[in-house]
Amino acid sequence: MNATTNGWKQATNPKPKNRKGNLPVIGISIGDVNGIGPEVIIKALQDKRILNQMTPIIFGSAKVISYYRKQCDLEQFNFMTIKELGNIAYGKVNVYNCWQDPVDLQPGKVTEPAGQAAWKALGQATQALKNKKISAIVTAPINKNNIQNKDFSFPGHTEYLANTFEAEEHLMLLVHEDLRIGVVTGHVPLHQVSQKITRSKVRQKLLAMEQSLMSDFGIGKPRIAVLGLNPHAGEDGLLGSEEQDIILPVIEELRGKGKLIFGPFPSDGFFGAYQHQHFDSVLAMYHDQGLIPFKTLAFEKGVNYTAGLSVVRTSPDHGTAYGIAGKNEANPESMRQAIYLACDIVAQREEVLTFGPGQDVQ
Repeated sequence: MNATTNGWKQATNPKPKNRKGNLPVIGISIGDVNGIGPEVIIKALQDKRILNQMTPIIFGSAKVISYYRKQCDLEQFNFMTIKELGNIAYGKVNVYNCWQDPVDLQPGKVTEPAGQAAWKALGQATQALKNKKISAIVTAPINKNNIQNKDFSFPGHTEYLANTFEAEEHLMLLVHEDLRIGVVTGHVPLHQVSQKITRSKVRQKLLAMEQSLMSDFGIGKPRIAVLGLNPHAGEDGLLGSEEQDIILPVIEELRGKGKLIFGPFPSDGFFGAYQHQHFDSVLAMYHDQGLIPFKTLAFEKGVNYTAGLSVVRTSPDHGTAYGIAGKNEANPESMRQAIYLACDIVAQREEVLTFGPGQDVQ
């Protein structure tokens, strides 16, 4: 059974346990096999300290992992191939074969077989998450075009998982340490952004952000900054009316209910003046308004977290990076941080189930 707060589904199911240390089992979908996904997964999991916090299962192919282990001169990386999710090698890196036929690997190339393989890995990892075989899912980058099929007709992971787990409201939240940035509109063309900025949508995203900060990050009374849509936050209506007509009324409504929400701030000077350091999270109006400053401040270290799901999903904040695939040049830090954040949120949600959201747990 799921507890629901403000339309927010909170996971209440017990997590799969690691018999050695009672640690979570984290699934990692391999992503596009011609991109840097396999390489950054291997590099991230080479750090044996990570096995002190979780047991990983790579959903993909042992042959693909072996290929990139050799291609990138990572021969010291060891893993166990498992045929059934009930036979996990705890305390070791596991690889679960999601397909049997060989995939023609062409690092750096966009191919249909690579997209099909990415879907098989994601689909089976998602099913394992549904069946509580794993505690969380970390998704390596996909190509949003070659993965499309009758079962996956979404702009990306976020929308697919929100649909699969029937999230009433979800939020793409970019995370690096104390920096957290969410967006009202995600993967939509820029010319459609203003028509999608409504009072209802801004309110939903703010409530989703607040709930996640409490339940997933353990912040008892979150302070949230809201950016304006227009240059200089509309300049009192001179450069646009969305701030006065839509954004500010929602902020005032929620502040009237005791929530610590501030703005709208002009987005151009907000990060330059380091104002984000005074808040627990920032809500931007559209994709690039939030992601450009985030990647400037936390490039190769940031994590994409899908807030608002009944399950835990994280991913690195970069794409397939075809230009460096298979060349042993990919930085694994974002993948490593995505794995650690998944573990942290699984643990935090368990504390919430015990102590309630926003409590100081010792």
